Amino acid sequence: MPVLSRTTVTRAAAVVIQGVTSLASHSRRKPRFPEIPSRTRDVVVPTAYGQVPATLYLPPESAAPPPLHVNLHGGGFVIRYPEQDDALCRYLAAHAGVAVLNVDYPVAPQNPFPIPPKACFDVVRWVAEHGAELGVDQNRLSVGGASAGGSLATAVARQARDAGGPRLALQVLHYPALDLVASAREKLRVRNRAEPTFLKPWMAAVFNDSYLPDHALRSDPLASPAHGDNGQDLAGTAPAVLITAELDLLHAEGCATPSRCGAPGSCASTATFPAWITATTSSEPAKHRCGRSTT
Repeated sequence: MPVLSRTTVTRAAAVVIQGVTSLASHSRRKPRFPEIPSRTRDVVVPTAYGQVPATLYLPPESAAPPPLHVNLHGGGFVIRYPEQDDALCRYLAAHAGVAVLNVDYPVAPQNPFPIPPKACFDVVRWVAEHGAELGVDQNRLSVGGASAGGSLATAVARQARDAGGPRLALQVLHYPALDLVASAREKLRVRNRAEPTFLKPWMAAVFNDSYLPDHALRSDPLASPAHGDNGQDLAGTAPAVLITAELDLLHAEGCATPSRCGAPGSCASTATFPAWITATTSSEPAKHRCGRSTT
């Protein structure tokens, strides 16, 4: 039996990864791209799963309340490090004229599925009800994220559709994890490329087993929106902008998603960035590289 097939081992590995990431984040003294201005405030959002901290990034002051984008960071559903998206959030606030709420949502293995997607939905629902207190236009909301955060963003959009609100204008998904049923080794076979991947099969095993120790839940639409027929029922969800990285382990499931959109307008556009592996948004938000469009 492979070592990483044991839940106790994957949980222990996830906790070690969390500790290493926490140490690395505390050792980082200077923010990336310090030339991007910053105007922030701390927010604590009550949810059914406890208090969820977040950072609100505000654009330059204007007469009208700005729209709000809710950002859900990546990290395999395990790494609790919203600061990785700090530069991206500052850039969006400064140059797109939107407020950005960077959410420090609960992670596995301490909080396995379905807690993270449900807590994130609670955050978005709270924002829609209390936007005026934050100084934002709660009627102009979008949600997005990278990798695991992209998966959670799709889950939020689906829950908003099923609950009858709040209304979301857009999903912005950067190389999202959309099929947790297929193993990383299966995805490597489909990928069929010689270049190494950033996300290694053992890392995916740790992340997925920590987040979804009950394998029967992996086909749930909130966990694997691109698996099987899950992507056929998207009518009423917010339109999505989906960005994939050509060399990423998650590339194939991202490319398959637009063809499975079950209703006109569900997928607004997709784009693939050639020769990218992953982490395009969090590492270089202020630099633009042209990618070929897949639609």
